[in-house]
Amino acid sequence: MIQNPILPGFNPDPSIVRVGDDYYIATSTFEWYPGVQIHHSRDLVNWRLLSRPLTRASQLNMLGAPDSCGVWAPCLTYADGLFWLIYTDVKRYGRTSTGGASGSASLRDFHNYLVTSPSIDGPWSDPVYLNSSGFDPSLFHDDDGRKYLLNQLWDHRPGSNRFNGIVMQEYSVQEGKLIGRRENIFKGTPHGLTEGPHIYKRKGYYYLLTAEGGTGWNHGVTMARSRDLHGPYELHPDQTILSARNRPDAALQRAGHGDLVETQDGQTYMVYLCGRPLRNRGTCTLGRETAIQRMVWGEDGWLRTEDGQGTPQLQAAAPGLPEHRFAAGPEREDFDAAQLPIAFQWLRTPWPEELFSLTDRPGHLRLYGRETLGSQFRQALVARRQQAHCYSAATVVEFEPEHYQQQAGLVCYYGGAKFHYLYITHDETVGKHLRVMSSLPNHVQTDTFTAPIPLPAGVPVQLRVEVDEERLYFGYRVDGGDWQWLPQQFDASILSDEANAPGQPNFTGTFVGMACQDMSGSGLHADFDYFEYRERPYCVNPML
Repeated sequence: MIQNPILPGFNPDPSIVRVGDDYYIATSTFEWYPGVQIHHSRDLVNWRLLSRPLTRASQLNMLGAPDSCGVWAPCLTYADGLFWLIYTDVKRYGRTSTGGASGSASLRDFHNYLVTSPSIDGPWSDPVYLNSSGFDPSLFHDDDGRKYLLNQLWDHRPGSNRFNGIVMQEYSVQEGKLIGRRENIFKGTPHGLTEGPHIYKRKGYYYLLTAEGGTGWNHGVTMARSRDLHGPYELHPDQTILSARNRPDAALQRAGHGDLVETQDGQTYMVYLCGRPLRNRGTCTLGRETAIQRMVWGEDGWLRTEDGQGTPQLQAAAPGLPEHRFAAGPEREDFDAAQLPIAFQWLRTPWPEELFSLTDRPGHLRLYGRETLGSQFRQALVARRQQAHCYSAATVVEFEPEHYQQQAGLVCYYGGAKFHYLYITHDETVGKHLRVMSSLPNHVQTDTFTAPIPLPAGVPVQLRVEVDEERLYFGYRVDGGDWQWLPQQFDASILSDEANAPGQPNFTGTFVGMACQDMSGSGLHADFDYFEYRERPYCVNPML
């Protein structure tokens, strides 16, 4: 059996392709660098993180991108001996009327690009600019060799339907650009928010798969088909072929944004995004994850879930391929290599040498104090995804701040307006000390601080967090002593899409990692000797 989600933690908008006996899934990374996650499997059951292809400034530079912007909804296909990767780089999403001075929510910047590679491991080409008319681009390779770009069409005009349908335009490989007339081939259904298009050709029909209802609780997968690529497209008799919108009891919620793959023996599987809400708070701290399940084609030529219920499943039938397991990633990273371990990412910049080094002090991750945790430019924050509701994370840091503008420590981070940060700093009253800053979403953004805890100078400090669903606890120890736990219980449920900060889009997931700031501009560094992340079937209050 397949256990869903197959890609736990923040891995939304899956696009799947099979090349021979290998399956690859690309997922969105938003403001996290490098861009796009590609996972690999040979049996659809076991998956490993393989690579992130957008690694240099010519492909992706997100400096200044707001939270939850950056790389949206990649599409990965294979044709003509090449892998084709399409992605959106969102530069501006806009704000609501409560979002301050950043301007209109109607005007948004969605830039769509294409990169190619003969190998999934790269090297990937410099990007070809396609258009900026909307997001969720997808490339369809027709039987005659012609290629077509599809994307959601954004309409900023007053009184308009912002999600104004799915548009299609031919792409010329020879000219490296879109050619011909752009057509709106599908206006969507009353569920609205039509996005995430993919086209497939089967038995004389062109099948169009879209996401509708928004990426929250009303999300779903809609299907339509036509004998002609250009339409008109008729709706599936059930309209929505997969959703949890009417199933509040389903373990996997927010199901939608699907893509199809055919196995070697002709079975059809659909990958889709989903969310696992916290039992007590109903928020998805793990973000939007990727699940998969078998689909079947009916005698009427339409696709449905295997049980006909159209509901996402925690367990799905595997295709019967030979089992292919991968070695589990290490729970502890000692930073002994010159490259950052693949589980970790940073924010926005294609120039990580400005933020961190693994060679300045071998065996350590050195973070250079840069901008605040709310910065949209150069943040020295290196973190990994939270992938389970219960986990423990720990690190040790050597850091000798001289004043209150210098900070370093352990952070549980959703975005610049939602985090819990256990950090070391210094002031003229207490000296070197430890405290927690929490950035809490509310109608008015609020930052809260715990009382300072004095620390001795010149010694490493171990930092630890225990997360049990919505409960979060911080601890520390010095000189090999006992763990000392802060008396506060922090609210982990705010680290979620659903806990809205004013005017902010919320499409990512929670990370846990290490950070360093120096707002004085002198760049004081912090050295981290290791980082541990251990998932648990359950957690207990460490103070009991």
